[in-house]
Amino acid sequence: MSLFVLALWLAWEVGGKIVADDIRSILLAIMVFAGCVVVGAALRNWRTGFYLFFVWMLFEDLVRKYMGNSLELFFGKDILLAFVYLALLLEIRKGREKTFRPPFLVFLSLFVWLGVAQVFNQNSPSIFYGLLGFKVYFYYIPLLFVGYALIRNDADLRKFLVVSAILAGVISILGIVQAILGNSFLNPAVLAPELQDLGDLHKVAPLSNRAFYLPTSVFVSSGRFAEYVAWMLILTVGTAAYFLLQAPAPRYRKLVFAVTGLLVAATVLSGSRSAIVSVAMSALVLPAVFLWGAPWRWRQADRLFRAIRRSLIGAALALGVLLLIFPEEAGSRIEYYAETLNPSGSNYQLGTRTWDYPIDNFLYAFEQPNWVFGNGIGTASLGKQYVAKVVGVRPLDIGVEEGHGALIVEMGIVAPFLWILWTGSVLYYSWKAARRVRETRLFPIAFAIVWYAFMLLYVYMFSGIMAYENYVSNAYLWLLLGILFRLPDLLVNSPTAAPMSSNGPRRRGSQF
Repeated sequence: MSLFVLALWLAWEVGGKIVADDIRSILLAIMVFAGCVVVGAALRNWRTGFYLFFVWMLFEDLVRKYMGNSLELFFGKDILLAFVYLALLLEIRKGREKTFRPPFLVFLSLFVWLGVAQVFNQNSPSIFYGLLGFKVYFYYIPLLFVGYALIRNDADLRKFLVVSAILAGVISILGIVQAILGNSFLNPAVLAPELQDLGDLHKVAPLSNRAFYLPTSVFVSSGRFAEYVAWMLILTVGTAAYFLLQAPAPRYRKLVFAVTGLLVAATVLSGSRSAIVSVAMSALVLPAVFLWGAPWRWRQADRLFRAIRRSLIGAALALGVLLLIFPEEAGSRIEYYAETLNPSGSNYQLGTRTWDYPIDNFLYAFEQPNWVFGNGIGTASLGKQYVAKVVGVRPLDIGVEEGHGALIVEMGIVAPFLWILWTGSVLYYSWKAARRVRETRLFPIAFAIVWYAFMLLYVYMFSGIMAYENYVSNAYLWLLLGILFRLPDLLVNSPTAAPMSSNGPRRRGSQF
């Protein structure tokens, strides 16, 4: 009877909201209910809770766009992740899950303690800016231990990689459709004022004057979408090579190759030169290193040749279909890339954007106030507008685009040196971990993670710290690093039979 009365009351309340056209309240109630489900699932089984959080993290922006950039949703994923952390910690204390000590922990701790000190910087207009900045920089570091505990065997690794590929495929398809249909798709009629400049952008090719829309897909900004497809292409190519080095090959290998083609098409339609250049770099580096680390002595390198060939065929087919069916949408973006990235063209901008502009921005950091000791962590970070909303304190008019210069503005002159110290140690120990699985089935995915970390922490950092502060890129970084350091254990826990030639018969259960 109580449930019946509660159902009637809920129906009455929902009906009233619908009649009043108060869709925002209905969506908020649905999200609160879904959040409670995720919390309950995390406390019962932290792995299930993690995957629910993972999906929530990628699609949160879509709901936030339709709810007027609600503050509740902006911090919603962080609350859910806190319960995942708590559930995993309880399992570790009971001895049911493994953990490890990151070899770069000392160097990372130095940078973290600098961030702690900068929370209380007297030049900051409010301590809440410091708390937000600390969250942006460091909140997702415990995902390092989540990723390590998540992967116990090849089945766990395949599950994570397939889920990531499926989500990347869905987000890519939505971005492709939006690039073709325009900003009326997956966007409300009126975006929140602080999202207007992020989610409704157009570019114009300098010579042909052809304009095109920058798609955002499920995210609130076109830049976040472009970065996401570039990161996922690295991970998906590594996944394809890892799958083909297994015998028998997993059943999802064709799906992974299809997602690779979708990601290439989404990159072209993103309108982002940074994404195009980073994908081109990855296309050159990843196959070469995969072949270097292939199990040549077991005559299995031909599997990697097939992975590379199929990836190239998938990318070519995706571009061919795109140009054939949507020549206007694809052509306008290709002309923009050709006109601005061609060294012999009159509007060549690659050299300026990759060197002159970042260097000028870095030097401009020394013209900002308080550059010796900084203005406080978070004062020039993503999300500072939310602090201004809550506390009513106007943010400081400071900041530069180059990443190391942004560190100087926020945390003083010592910050970029500590950044180089801890990121260099991360890459050093990550490469050592990848070398431990060289000439095995795990090397492609291991190096893909190392390459992801290098691109995010060094290449993208030179053009701006926004990529690192982007919660999607940041969460993936720490999660993948945890997985990387767990990969050598998979070779010990999952011994395999002696490999067979790819042209000969396969033994039951043998894997490479």
